[in-house]
Amino acid sequence: MSSTAGQVIKCKAAVAWEAGKPLVIDEVEVAPPQANEVRLKILFTSLCHTDVYFWEAKGQTPLFPRIFGHEAGGIVESVGEGVTDLQPGDHVLPVFTGECKECRHCKSAESNMCDLLRINTDRGVMINDGKTRFSKNGQPIYHFLGTSTFSEYTVCHVGSVSKINRAAPLDKVCILSCGISTGLGATLNVAKPQKGSSVAVFGLGAVGLAAAEGARILGASRIIGVDLNSSRFDEAKKFGVNEFVNPKDHNKPVQEVIADMTDGGVDRAIECTGSVQAMISAFECVHDGWGVAVLVGVPNKDDAFKTHPMNLLNERTLKGTFFGNYKPRSDLPSVVEKYMNKELEVEKFITHSISFSEINKAFELMLQGKAIRCIIRLDS
Repeated sequence: MSSTAGQVIKCKAAVAWEAGKPLVIDEVEVAPPQANEVRLKILFTSLCHTDVYFWEAKGQTPLFPRIFGHEAGGIVESVGEGVTDLQPGDHVLPVFTGECKECRHCKSAESNMCDLLRINTDRGVMINDGKTRFSKNGQPIYHFLGTSTFSEYTVCHVGSVSKINRAAPLDKVCILSCGISTGLGATLNVAKPQKGSSVAVFGLGAVGLAAAEGARILGASRIIGVDLNSSRFDEAKKFGVNEFVNPKDHNKPVQEVIADMTDGGVDRAIECTGSVQAMISAFECVHDGWGVAVLVGVPNKDDAFKTHPMNLLNERTLKGTFFGNYKPRSDLPSVVEKYMNKELEVEKFITHSISFSEINKAFELMLQGKAIRCIIRLDS
């Protein structure tokens, strides 16, 4: 039992007091975990575009003050009533979604969309009692995605915590709890390209590079990167991308360009941008008869996907995926093992490492497009 179990912990956290304003390193109080909750000591965290989007409050109802962060690695400090599969000292990855193991989705081998713990960007409180576990001088501070890892200590629902191999370096595998696993799983679990096949990846940010990494692992012979920013092409070569297309360099739709390059279309396409036009292009660039397109990016709420029905009738397949079809508690440990077994190369995703006091620099690097993943060290 931890010496701080059952007590309020005072620690440092990077608090977003207002939308779009620099985070402030403040001392906050973190309450003990309640039933089916776990309190974690966060050692390493990372910044994702999702954090930036909701910090800027673009098109959203602002919920501040708030502690962001959802890619992280840490250690269990204490557990609440009813938690039996975790104990203090366990090494874990908190995850923005969850796996209650009781709902129809969790019991299905075909889904990872937990009814209880499905991603909810509007909820800033814990499910158990509708209250926050963070406060400062009595003022509640809202949670983000049930993780809030920009804090030395945080409280999560047990269903959103994945226990991993203690030997895995948390400063590396912490980035596997969101975007990297999303892209990787889109390829390994959903697109499933065969060895020697052709794969087009739309969008060469972190998620798209992870999708390309999955294609490399499975032995795809042609991995075509599609991006409007040609400066990303050299970096993408590290992830197995060996051909490149910038739609701005052509005077016809990119799906036609790819079809010309590949004698009718690629075997698999994975869309990682959120642009509905990229989604349509990804679907229409796969070969008839066997081509499969997988949508990963999140579109705007008013977008509509439009294509001619014959594209489906000619035996092209369109799929979507959430978190790479990984169940957080059941499957994420196996992704860590891929890294431990040297199948998955994680280090090449990590372009920067900074101390917790420099966390606003991570936002600057992300907004400037200079970082794939920036590790933020809370242990220093």
